[in-house]
Amino acid sequence: MTPGSSASSLIYGGDAASPRSALPVLPPLALYIHIPWCVRKCPYCDFNSHTASPVLPEEEYVDALLADLDQDLHAVYGRELSSIFFGGGTPSLFSAQALGRLLQGVEQRIPFAHDIEITLEANPGTFEQDKFVAYRKLGINRLSIGIQSFQQEKLKALGRIHNGDEAVRAAGMARQAGFDNFNLDLMHGLPDQSLDDALADLHTAIALKPTHLSWYQLTLEPNTVFWNQPPTLPEDDTLWDIQEAGQALLAEHGYAQYEVSAYAQPGRAARHNLNYWSFGDFIGIGAGAHGKLSHPDGRIVRTWKTRLPKDYLNPAKSFKAGEKALTNDEMPFEFLMNALRLTEGVESRLYPERTGLSLDSLAEGRRDAEQSGLLRVEPSRLAATERGQLFLNDLLQKFLT
Repeated sequence: MTPGSSASSLIYGGDAASPRSALPVLPPLALYIHIPWCVRKCPYCDFNSHTASPVLPEEEYVDALLADLDQDLHAVYGRELSSIFFGGGTPSLFSAQALGRLLQGVEQRIPFAHDIEITLEANPGTFEQDKFVAYRKLGINRLSIGIQSFQQEKLKALGRIHNGDEAVRAAGMARQAGFDNFNLDLMHGLPDQSLDDALADLHTAIALKPTHLSWYQLTLEPNTVFWNQPPTLPEDDTLWDIQEAGQALLAEHGYAQYEVSAYAQPGRAARHNLNYWSFGDFIGIGAGAHGKLSHPDGRIVRTWKTRLPKDYLNPAKSFKAGEKALTNDEMPFEFLMNALRLTEGVESRLYPERTGLSLDSLAEGRRDAEQSGLLRVEPSRLAATERGQLFLNDLLQKFLT
């Protein structure tokens, strides 16, 4: 079927009462690359990360990543890459030579947008000035530095391998290496953290002048050390005070909140993450990586890759662990669980453009959410109210069928 076809190209995703149209325009395309090794696994971390051996299989893993990408090229449909994100794990454990060969291989397969954003996650304990200068020369133009806290007792409680001084130096080294766009990852609600502790971390971070701050509350996730051996976390009243005071401080210093836990200087919002939140497409390669790909005939497919590095590197095993085509019934929740994280939501027109479904498929849940004060009464936008941001799970439940 071709984009722009009329009634004859309607497809059905499990709900015959709501036909889904072919997509006249495919969403922007991004690439997520997962590098799963860390120096040490943190006790709060539920990401697919594994303790690194003394020698990493860089060459073999780059070969596997490119072979994995080859299998997803059928879903590119002539699009260019708007962003690339190296996540982990700790991608900065890889050499510039390995990442350079990988980026060259990616660009040979998919053209890069002229203003492509390429982000690399890094931890302060892995910062080496020469290596980061080399990363910048490769075209990597954004860093996301995992600080979490600047206070030694908090870093120790979180199992981090760096100290506060190294965290401060990492930001300076990033700028010296030529990165004028970088994010600092910072947590709050840490074990035994007070309001003053949390604000001290924020003040230190702001003084380093990052263009972006990811500031989010520590949560205890299943299958982590903290889940089985929970630390003493602040009381709810303290958490609320931290959230309010921290948001006010960030706004005072020019960091606008544009997502639940994302704050940016003007024009510096993370384009890769904005693509996720606006239901854009992304190819996911690497051990445990997830992807979401739209097809011109209206199919939207989520994919996930083999999780364990040893299996991912095994030629006898498939890179792809599974895939699922989204049904019409699932589409409202799938779209809104991303879009409603944005403080301003998205334009309503994006829903039919990205899903192939009419806005009518949201009507019942939308009406209920508006009456409950969780969704703004604004026909041209889909956006949560302030209360809806606080009770996002309750808001999303109204769009489950």
